[in-house]
Amino acid sequence: MALPQLNVYRHDYNARALITLAGEIDLVTVPLVRATLAECLHDGIRTVDVDLTAVTFCDVSGLNAFLMAHRLATDAGTTLQLHHPPQNMARVFDITGSGFLLRPIRTARAPSCRIPAVAGGVL
Repeated sequence: MALPQLNVYRHDYNARALITLAGEIDLVTVPLVRATLAECLHDGIRTVDVDLTAVTFCDVSGLNAFLMAHRLATDAGTTLQLHHPPQNMARVFDITGSGFLLRPIRTARAPSCRIPAVAGGVL
């Protein structure tokens, strides 16, 4: 049986960091997640964005790591937001009341259904 694998990429831009996670977040790999997020705080990063697009699995230890990192970030005056979670992961965040960790999804405004006015008021 193969061990779960998680790849972590960090890209800094001034006081902002983008952490991209790819693979499985579980008891075996969660220490890497915790260490990466803690390093951001230690390095003085003010905004941490975590891209979850390529996460294939996340258990409760991963959720706990994100909750703890959010609390530590908030205490340090840093912003931590999770982006693009897979649908099953987003559902877990929603069910557990942890949706505040996710970056709000902005939806495009629906086009106006107004009928244009015609000179003389007749079409």
